[in-house]
Amino acid sequence: MSTPPKARPDAQAPDAAGRAVARDAGKVGAATLLSRVLGLARDQVMAAMFGAGFASDAFNTAFRVPNLLRDLFAEGAMSASFIPTFTEYEQKRGAAEAWALGRQLMATLLVTLTSLCVLGALFAPQLMHLLAAGFAEQPGKLELTETLFRIMLPFLPLVALAAAAMGMLNARGVFGVPALAPALLNVGMIVFGLALVPVCARFGVPPVVAMAVGVVLGAALQLAVQLPSLRAQGFEFRFEWPTWHPGVRRVALLMIPATIGLAATNVNIFVSNNLASRMQEGAVTWLYCAFRLMQLPIGVFGIALATVSMPALSRAAVNADMPALKRTLSAAVRLVLLLTIPAAVYLAVMARPVIALLFQHGRFTAAATDQTAAALVMYCVGLPCFAAVGIFSRTFYALGDTKTPMRSSLTSVAINVVLNLALVGPLAPLGLGHRGLALASSAAALANVTQLAFLLRGRIGGFEGRRIAATLARVAVASALVGGALAGILALAGPGVTRGHLALTGTVVVSAAVALTLFWGTLRLARVEELSLFEDAAGSVLRRFRR
Repeated sequence: MSTPPKARPDAQAPDAAGRAVARDAGKVGAATLLSRVLGLARDQVMAAMFGAGFASDAFNTAFRVPNLLRDLFAEGAMSASFIPTFTEYEQKRGAAEAWALGRQLMATLLVTLTSLCVLGALFAPQLMHLLAAGFAEQPGKLELTETLFRIMLPFLPLVALAAAAMGMLNARGVFGVPALAPALLNVGMIVFGLALVPVCARFGVPPVVAMAVGVVLGAALQLAVQLPSLRAQGFEFRFEWPTWHPGVRRVALLMIPATIGLAATNVNIFVSNNLASRMQEGAVTWLYCAFRLMQLPIGVFGIALATVSMPALSRAAVNADMPALKRTLSAAVRLVLLLTIPAAVYLAVMARPVIALLFQHGRFTAAATDQTAAALVMYCVGLPCFAAVGIFSRTFYALGDTKTPMRSSLTSVAINVVLNLALVGPLAPLGLGHRGLALASSAAALANVTQLAFLLRGRIGGFEGRRIAATLARVAVASALVGGALAGILALAGPGVTRGHLALTGTVVVSAAVALTLFWGTLRLARVEELSLFEDAAGSVLRRFRR
């Protein structure tokens, strides 16, 4: 039985969906930007203190596992599995049942992950050898990596509890505080890390240990800052021994394939890390710094859009409102293309000046800058794909399907492994080295997002594909113009562009201003509707800061 169409609301619905996503994403993006900037500051501190060598390779490898868990819990499987379940409990059973589910989930996480920490401490040598077998060739390097890993293990239950708090707040439409919370992790690493370095030196402990302690203290701050907001929403704090609550059981069942699916990027990183550890010293750090820089636009734009879309997608799925789900999905995809494609072009063209400005201090040399920039260019090839994967995956999760993204991710992992092994084996004469490892990760991300898009279209039908294609074409043309202008700026600046902090700062600032102006003007002339959504979101954030 059909109902008569309502022209006016339907005509406005797509814009309404897009504006809602853009507005909330603007708030989350601003908070995430702060967190990522602090993350870059943390990496600058690390680069200045330890350079690209023995200590930094050990820390970056040991931090891979905590980073993986943070991605899976804070930005991945936890949100993907918990938010739809919490939303369904709240809408169909009431707030009291939803809060009870939240308490049981937090209790289960605390007990389970504390036990996992004990196992991690026992099997640290085997795990670290798996991640960086090449470190065994240098006396003391693998042992230092194991020590740092053990110190950072308490990070796991803390970040999981913080993710559960974030999920409950996001499900109730609170995005600001949870988005700001990760910034405290970086604050903890910088403040506590620097403060403890002299203490470590006094007792003959490697100074890099101070940064590992800062990771744990920062995670505790990340959890603590969300607790007042959670209480204000009606959550009652009390410990309950885990009873395998039906809702927790459902979250766990959904998390198994979701964890595998969302781990694809990190598994690819682990494979690259292992192979890079067998290359020249510093290769692990070059890849790490390049990937960290690429994660800045992914976090500010991609993760922000995925985060704010998830509750809306979940509500639409619970209410069987497929048109609303498609509108939200389309708006999120178009916005992620609008924001990440020009970001990828900018970082690729300006890779060397940007990396020199951020990292070329202390022991981080000009040669390390060149090698890191080469890796960043290859990562930028897949930057929009890395960001879009989160949007498509969360749409499947909202529909209660966590297996399809898992299968797609496993395919991308297989592609990445094959390409990595080929580039260091039969294709080694090409001379790509660590750059090839970054390019393989980008190719795997492209395969992942392409497969997810086609499978989702088969599941729900079209989701405004023509609008997405039109946005992609216009943004690609505008980004090409931006890239040409940036290349011209570098040519005019000459080789002296990286000589001196003032010259670097001027080049990066001027190029960013030119890129933004040219990109905005081109899209204005092309009347790209998503630009107005972005402008509204930016205006909302600015007005909030002025208050």
